Amino acid sequence: MAFRGLKWAYTGLRVQNLARSIRFYEKVGYRVVSRGKMEHGGRMVDLKFPGSAHWLELNYYPPGNPYFEPIVTGTEFDHFGFVVGDIEGWVRLLRRKKLPIVADWTERGWRLVYTRDPDGNWFEVCGRVRSRPRRVS
Repeated sequence: MAFRGLKWAYTGLRVQNLARSIRFYEKVGYRVVSRGKMEHGGRMVDLKFPGSAHWLELNYYPPGNPYFEPIVTGTEFDHFGFVVGDIEGWVRLLRRKKLPIVADWTERGWRLVYTRDPDGNWFEVCGRVRSRPRRVS
C-alpha cells in the first residue's frame, strides 16, 4: 500500500485556556463548530473559518492528563490531523515502515493513531471504524 487516501483535515493547537483562545479565534472570523471531551480527559473545540475546508482544533490537557505538558512559547503546536479511508491499512503501513505509534485509541466510531516525526511533531491518521458483519446462524 502506498501513501494514498490522505486528506489534511485540521491542525491541532495546544492551549492553556479554551475560553480565552476561542475568543481570540472568533475575533479573527472563526466559528465554533463542535466541542468535546476526550476519553483520556482532555477537552477540544473545533473551529472553522467560513469558506475553508480545513479546521482548527484547540486542545486542552489539564494537569495530570497523560498528554499534559507545560506550555512554553514554541510548544503550542499539538498535531496535524489527516482523515484516511482505510485506517487499518494505515496502521499496518506505519508498523511496516517502523514508524513509532505513540498513541492509539477509538472514540465515537473513529480510530485515532499517532506517530511522531524525527523532531517529535505528532502526525495523526484517523478513520471510521468499520463494523464487522455479524454471522447469522
